[in-house]
Amino acid sequence: MGIRLILDIDAIRHPLTGIGRYAYELARGLNGHPLVSSARFMGGGRWVEPPSPDDEALTAGPDGESRSSLTMALATRLASISPIMAGYRQWRSLLAWRRLSGFSDHLYHSPNYFLPPCSGPAVATIHDLSVIRYPQFHPAERRALFEHEWPRTLARAQYLITDSESIRREVIEHCGWPADRIGAIPLGVGRSFHPRSTTELASCVRIYGLTPDAYCLCVATIEPRKNITGLIEAHARLPVALQHRFPLLLIGARGWNSAAIHERIEAARSGGTLRYLEYVDQSDLPCLIAGARLFVFPSFYEGFGLPPLEAMACGVPLVTSTCPTLSELVQGVALQVDPLDIDALRQAMQRGLEDDTWRREARAMGLKRAAHYTWGACVEQTIRLYGRVSDGHH
Repeated sequence: MGIRLILDIDAIRHPLTGIGRYAYELARGLNGHPLVSSARFMGGGRWVEPPSPDDEALTAGPDGESRSSLTMALATRLASISPIMAGYRQWRSLLAWRRLSGFSDHLYHSPNYFLPPCSGPAVATIHDLSVIRYPQFHPAERRALFEHEWPRTLARAQYLITDSESIRREVIEHCGWPADRIGAIPLGVGRSFHPRSTTELASCVRIYGLTPDAYCLCVATIEPRKNITGLIEAHARLPVALQHRFPLLLIGARGWNSAAIHERIEAARSGGTLRYLEYVDQSDLPCLIAGARLFVFPSFYEGFGLPPLEAMACGVPLVTSTCPTLSELVQGVALQVDPLDIDALRQAMQRGLEDDTWRREARAMGLKRAAHYTWGACVEQTIRLYGRVSDGHH
C-alpha cells in the first residue's frame, strides 16, 4: 500500500517566497508520484486543488502584482490586530480539525512550521528559529503566533524536517527535540536557473533598463534581518566610479519594519547608484540573476539561502555573510564576511567585482556546488521520510 498524504499548501501565494516555492515544488512532485497512493491538498483549512505550473502565484505580471500589493497591505493591517488574528487562527484550526478527523490513515505535512490538530501522523518543516533566536527581527503579532502555536506543533509532530543541518542542530539544542525525530532535507534549485549567453541576457534585462554583467544584485525581502542597510552602505563605500559602473539592484517585496531601509534606498536611487524592483515576473528572475556581475547576500540569519543557491546555479560569483546556514550552503564558493563589518563587506564586493581570477574560480565552483541541489532530490528524500514515519505510526 502506498503513502497516503495530506499536504498543506497555504504558502503558495504571490509573491512566491522561499517557503512558497518549497510548498509548490513538493505539491508538484508528490501529485501522481508512484509511491503516493493518495495525495490531498489543504489550504485555509479547506480541501483545494494542487497548483498548476502556470499558477498566477508564479507568473503574475504587473496587473496581478498591483492587486496582490493591495491584498498584502490589507492582510498586514488585519494581522496587526491581535483579536482578529487570534479568532482567525482558532477558526482555521477548528475547520482543519473537522476536515482531518476522518483521515487518520493519512500523514499530514505542513511545509510552513505549524500543525493543526491531526488524527493521523504529522510532519512539520521548520525553516529556521529566527523568531525565537532573533525576536527583534519580527513584529509582535508574529512572535505571539509562535508563542501560541510552536508548543502545540511540537506536541503534535511525529517528525520535523529542516532545510539545513545547521537549523537541525539549532532545533535539537534550543527545543530539546530528539535527534532521531528530525532530519535535514536541502531545498533545490529550478532548472530555469542556469548560465545564459550575452545575447539571451540582453533581451531580458533590457526590459528593466539593465545591461548584462553591469550590476550587483541582491534578491531578498526588504526587512532588517536581510541586512539591506548594511549592503547599501557597503556599496556606497566602493570607489565612486565602481558604484556607477556596477549599481546595486535590489529585488524584493516590502517586509516588516522597512521604512528606514526604504529611506536609504530612495537616497541611493536618487544618486544613480541603486535600482529597486519590488516585484519582477518570476519568469524573468533567472535571467536577472544570471545577468548580474556579482550576487550579494549579507543576511544576519537564514534558514537555508535559496537566492544564493540560484545565483550559483546561474554561474554568478557570490558574497555572503558568515551565517552558519550560508557557510553550509556555499562550502567555500563565496567570499564570506561578518555581516556587521561594513568595510569587510565593501572589500569583498570590490574584489568580487574586479578580481577576474577569483571570479572564474568562483563561477566554476558555484556551478559544481549547485548541481548537488535539485527539487527532484528534495521530493524523493521527503517521500522516503513519509514512508518511515507512516510505517512507524502503524
